Amino acid sequence: MLQQWPSTSSTLWTLSQGGSCPSLMEHKWLNLSVLRSYTLGLKLENVQHKIFGRRIKRTCLCASQRPRQDSSVKKKALPQNVDLPPVLPKKKKKPYPVPLKKILRESRMNKKLAQMGIEKPLEPPKNGLLVPGLIPVAYDVLNAWKVLIKGVSQLLHVIPVYACSKCPEVHVAETGHKIQDCLGSANSKRRSFHSWVRGSLNDVLLPVESYHLYDPFGRRVMHETRFDYDRIPAVVELCIQAGVEIPEYPSRRRTKPIRMIGKKVFDRGEYVEEPRPWRSADLSALVAFDTHGACERFPPPLSSEVPRIAQETIDAYQTVRSGVKRLMKKYTVKACGYCSEVHVGPWGHNAKLCGEFKHQWRDGKHGWQDAILDEVFPPNYVWHVQDPKGPPLTSALKSYYGKAPAIVEICMQAGAQIPVIYKPMMRLDIIIPESDEARFVA
Repeated sequence: MLQQWPSTSSTLWTLSQGGSCPSLMEHKWLNLSVLRSYTLGLKLENVQHKIFGRRIKRTCLCASQRPRQDSSVKKKALPQNVDLPPVLPKKKKKPYPVPLKKILRESRMNKKLAQMGIEKPLEPPKNGLLVPGLIPVAYDVLNAWKVLIKGVSQLLHVIPVYACSKCPEVHVAETGHKIQDCLGSANSKRRSFHSWVRGSLNDVLLPVESYHLYDPFGRRVMHETRFDYDRIPAVVELCIQAGVEIPEYPSRRRTKPIRMIGKKVFDRGEYVEEPRPWRSADLSALVAFDTHGACERFPPPLSSEVPRIAQETIDAYQTVRSGVKRLMKKYTVKACGYCSEVHVGPWGHNAKLCGEFKHQWRDGKHGWQDAILDEVFPPNYVWHVQDPKGPPLTSALKSYYGKAPAIVEICMQAGAQIPVIYKPMMRLDIIIPESDEARFVA
């Protein structure tokens, strides 16, 4: 028997003779007491080679160690800086959130099933039934929506917000910035400077409304009947269709699924007359869902309560965004590819209200496509100000500034903790040079 010097990895050589041919067997093992936090890997090899003119059979057992990774801890590294959100051109249709090839493939599949007379397979909520697991999510989103409206309304009494009277630009600071990027009316006379006025809640929390439908799978909203339906925030309408019960805005809860062949619904149940109790009901319960006049409803907070309100507001903002994103994965929301119109339901409405690019060719009809989160709940990005009481932002240093959602910027200036996902776009690690030093920066 031949044995090597002992070490962390030990080897044992055994010379055995079976019949007329001796065999040399090699056994390797590892001293596991050295590092117990490593993963052991074993491999068995059979090798034949010649030693002293004789054919030797060698059996090798190899052991290797590598650091053991903890599967419970998964770190997702965020980039240091990210690009600012792109500005989509108005003279072009928005890109499809779903690849066009996938849309055409599903359309051909549905058409083939319809030609064969096969019923289209539908799962909740595509068949009109609720998803039980998403009902608590809808209630959480609606409650966070109320907290968000109240919190932003109170913070607007403390944090100054300015809005341009000619374009949708918003700025959160003591004074408006001097970045020349205004695209509003008569901007050439002002050399693209903004015309700042005091901002309101609707400038920060952009109002995106949708028609409330008692039965989303019932009759469509036509251009002549558009005034028969109320307009409510799209987030509230999405929560109602996901299972939230609001007596002032009832919704039909189906017990039997609808049935479709292709694009045609052949079994949706009988049409039910839409109840409208809100015509004579007390509208005080609906005020909490609306942003109109919210700043007058909530008084200014105490200075000691401002950080707490800011933290609650930014937590509610995160809850609304994450909850709406989960609901939109199941419930269908449509958005116009040319304007900001949003419709919560399986199909878009037929109201001819689109006035954007080439609306004459479409007779004012909307170009419906699947909506994304930023269309239902817009983030409304604003310039991040490192020193709100310092000098205003200028166009010469525009490339050094970052951006953040308006609500995040307001809550940050009020004393809330910044969520990690917004830090790369805010460019907190970039030192803004002086105006005369900017030309020397590489």
